[in-house]
Amino acid sequence: MKKTVGIGHQNFEVIRKEHCFYIDKTQLIKKWWIEKDMVTLITRPRRFGKTLNMSMIEAFFSVQYKDRGDLFEGLKIWDQEHFRNIQGTYPVIFISFADVKENSFSQTRKKICSIIKSIYNQHDFLLRGDVLNENEKKDFRNISDNMEDYEAAGSIRALSNYLSRYYEKKVIILLDEYDTPMQEAYVNGYWDELAAFTRGIFNSTFKTNPYMERAIMTGITRVSKESIFSDLNNLEVITTTTEKYEDCFGFTQEEVFAALDEYGLSDQREEVKRWYDGFTFGKKTDIYNPWSISSYLDKRQFAPYWVNSSSNSLVDKLVRRGSKELKTSLQYLLQGETITAELDEQIVYDQLYNDEQAVWSLLLASGYLKVKNLNTHMTDFGDWKQEYQLALTNFEVRLMFRNMVRKWFSGSVSVYNDFIKALLIGDIKAMNIYMNRVAMTTFSYFDTGKNPSEEEPERFYHGFVLGLMVDLADRYVLTSNRESGFGRYDVMLEPRNPEEDGIILEFKAQDIDDEKDLKDTVKAALEQIEVKKYEALLVEKGIPSDRIRKYGFAFRGKTVLIG
Repeated sequence: MKKTVGIGHQNFEVIRKEHCFYIDKTQLIKKWWIEKDMVTLITRPRRFGKTLNMSMIEAFFSVQYKDRGDLFEGLKIWDQEHFRNIQGTYPVIFISFADVKENSFSQTRKKICSIIKSIYNQHDFLLRGDVLNENEKKDFRNISDNMEDYEAAGSIRALSNYLSRYYEKKVIILLDEYDTPMQEAYVNGYWDELAAFTRGIFNSTFKTNPYMERAIMTGITRVSKESIFSDLNNLEVITTTTEKYEDCFGFTQEEVFAALDEYGLSDQREEVKRWYDGFTFGKKTDIYNPWSISSYLDKRQFAPYWVNSSSNSLVDKLVRRGSKELKTSLQYLLQGETITAELDEQIVYDQLYNDEQAVWSLLLASGYLKVKNLNTHMTDFGDWKQEYQLALTNFEVRLMFRNMVRKWFSGSVSVYNDFIKALLIGDIKAMNIYMNRVAMTTFSYFDTGKNPSEEEPERFYHGFVLGLMVDLADRYVLTSNRESGFGRYDVMLEPRNPEEDGIILEFKAQDIDDEKDLKDTVKAALEQIEVKKYEALLVEKGIPSDRIRKYGFAFRGKTVLIG
């Protein structure tokens, strides 16, 4: 009898007691325990079972689950006597920052202190008896939402001390979603304050803590060592490209196909693969997102479940306000191509707006990109270089980016659609009217707010090209000159129906030294199309010259002239 698919459950005990759908990941316990690493940081995209696995590890080791082997009966870990003997024998401190999503540092600090206080409350039995002396009991009671920084920094270390003395055994510490507050701090502008605050907690908890047996931290990103881990030299970092634990998070293809068979959906294998396959961890390919698979098994309808499980606001902001090179790269990705980027898997949050490599690092860590190939080599200058060949993960992610681009023009959607209609029928007068309205309405939306006068036009125009590509994908194959910079940007629309016209668009910013007005810029753009013989590619594909329409787009700030 197939099990009920319980959507959203992250508590291992509940899933096992309620006999919900569960794919056995208990091999993680064995693999982690025999590695004997002091502090392990595991990064995986959201909704990949990080919290459930941490709950599983807590249920296996914690003395609070002593004699609860029933939760593990029938699972892989229970086949081995050694592990059966250590179940429920360690004090465990479980901390989660998953809900720390405040808009200010003061509120974030208070929320973290409140979480620590609640953990102390769970262990208030320590106040009874004589394990703690009177001064320690006083310190215990002083843990509060408003405690001093030094008290917060040493709080988990102190609790580790108390618990290790009570149980006469060192403590296992689990910190889930450690980087959620970091992302909120970056978005809301209090990164430096939070980095300093958490650095103190992490140093005391994970480095100078003699009462800790081992620890695991999970998150989406590997925040740079310089930011918060500068004092942690005992950290084993597991990213999406690391082979260790590569099949312990997410569902393998074998596991997904077995689940489809169990639920009578064997005939949907290929479509499930198209929608949800594509994640790669280490050298393990064909990893599926658990949230999407569970949702599909429950609802039996294909939909972008994973990408819609969060707002994706940071990704949208970074891409929308990114450079023309970044937008052009996204265009290639949306067309099913790959890009090559040199990147560091450490995320330096304060460089996201200024360093394109940092953006690709974030997109990779977040699961929107997958590594097709990793080329590591020494340069002629003696530098160690890592080049990643990247592609969009799967159809679900591609759909998310397409919808994201469409939303860029949501403030002028009717005008934007009118421009598309005018372009398709060749109505230049209407094209001019509607294009100027679109530019006026959405121009500043693409600006970083830092260097508006120089950067803003390119960000808008290349965002506009992405919009064209997304909205006309069913009728045209859009290609662009990859070598051209702004002012020489060539766009070609090859019709999928050979009976329709081909279209060439040339974008050109006004050169005020050589072009007195925009009419001169339009003329220069059209001449460039002819001189460079852009139509040759369309002619080679069987489209006659008299069915190739050519337009010059001349720009001066928010003003546009099309001819």
